[in-house]
Amino acid sequence: MNKLKAILILSGYQLTWLFCVFGELIYNSYLPGLIFGLFFLYVTFIKSDNKKNFISILFCISVPGYLFDSILVYLNIYNFETSFNLGLLPIWMAILWPSFAVLFNEVFRFLEKYKLIAIFLSAILGPLTYYSGSPLGLLIINNLFLFVISMIGFWAALMMYYLTLIINLKL
Repeated sequence: MNKLKAILILSGYQLTWLFCVFGELIYNSYLPGLIFGLFFLYVTFIKSDNKKNFISILFCISVPGYLFDSILVYLNIYNFETSFNLGLLPIWMAILWPSFAVLFNEVFRFLEKYKLIAIFLSAILGPLTYYSGSPLGLLIINNLFLFVISMIGFWAALMMYYLTLIINLKL
């Protein structure tokens, strides 16, 4: 993969995250994250070398992630303090998960060679990203123990699932 493309995609995802989070915190609006996220997804799709893989990975990563978040919110393990929800989650989570999945399609492919490191980093960095929403006041953690255990388990499993997917399906 082209290093410049990887940096642009990582930056696009980070900007999407920032627009989602700070759109809520500063403007009490979901629109900045929604608009920027849709733009980011559109541009990365158009520039994707393999659109079929792009859609497949977006679906395979986004759906489990969105369902996982929905289940934990339903179980009241954590809640979001946001201006507008789509079901149980902020509407921008419907954009943030596919934006994150772009990283799996375009950037994380090298992790296939470093499976244990990838699983370990996923199990640590995924939960930390969510936890960062708590001091900001965007995420209310109601049960810290269940939050930590479920997050570590989910993020490790998501990475194992992804690595199995790209190996077995040759995505």
